[in-house]
Order: sequence, then C-alpha cells, then structure tokens
Amino acid sequence: MAVRLTINGEPKTVDAAPGTPLLWVLRDHLKMTGTKFGCGVAQCGACTVHIDGSPTRSCITPHDSLDGAEIKTIEGVDGRAADAIREAWIENQVPQCGYCQSGQIMSAAALLAENPSPSDADIDSAMSGNLCRCATYMSIRRAIKDAASKV
Repeated sequence: MAVRLTINGEPKTVDAAPGTPLLWVLRDHLKMTGTKFGCGVAQCGACTVHIDGSPTRSCITPHDSLDGAEIKTIEGVDGRAADAIREAWIENQVPQCGYCQSGQIMSAAALLAENPSPSDADIDSAMSGNLCRCATYMSIRRAIKDAASKV
C-alpha cells in the first residue's frame, strides 16, 4: 500500500505491506538506521520519532495509518533545542552503550519544544517511557536541564 509521508522535510512515497510498523519502513525501506529497535512493544522508547510534532513509538505505529503525516527522526531533528541537547549530551557524557540515545534525544527534544524550562518532575514524566540499560538517568536529567538553560 503506497503511503505519502514527509520524513525530515522530504516527501516520500512508501509502498510496504499493510500494517508494517513505521520503524521497519524507516530502517528497511528507507535505510534510515538511526531509529533503533529495542523491544517491539512500545515499552523501551528506543524507536521514538516525532509524528506531527509528538514523540511516538515507531515500533507499533502502522505506516499506513500515517498518510500525509510529518515525521522527524534522529537524522533530521534540528533547531536550537536539538543542538543544545546534543551539546549537553556530550558535555555531560550521557551515552555509555548508546543504544537508547536516539530515542532519549527525540523525547528530550519534544519536551523542550513544549516546555523550555522543565522541572525535574516534568523531565521525569516526559522521559519515563525511555529505558536505559546503563542507568544514565541522572546524567540525562542533568543534560536536559543544561540544554534548557541554553535554549
């Protein structure tokens, strides 16, 4: 089934089997491998992308439900908040294994776009669906606070 999507500002037409999760359309059909597969049941957040501006788990989102949607992936997230997040991630040495980081950054970018001055509770709430095997949660919170101070 052919579906029209705008991915990172570029119009795309994707022809995949009905019900194919967006994650696999991105990774297998479009060769955009920045969005990661973690659990396949929307519990870990590794596959987080923005759909029409909202952080969404791509592993359970059928691509054919998104005709006309605007999708932003880790490869295309941009702007002052995204730049500040990337810088803060490096300054605070957030990544360890790094596997969850694209999803973490996508959730953090959505948070700062909505709330440029989040409290610890706001950060915890926004990031609660993103798991990190390395348990860098305190570093993630610190990096988000640092990024917020620069936006």
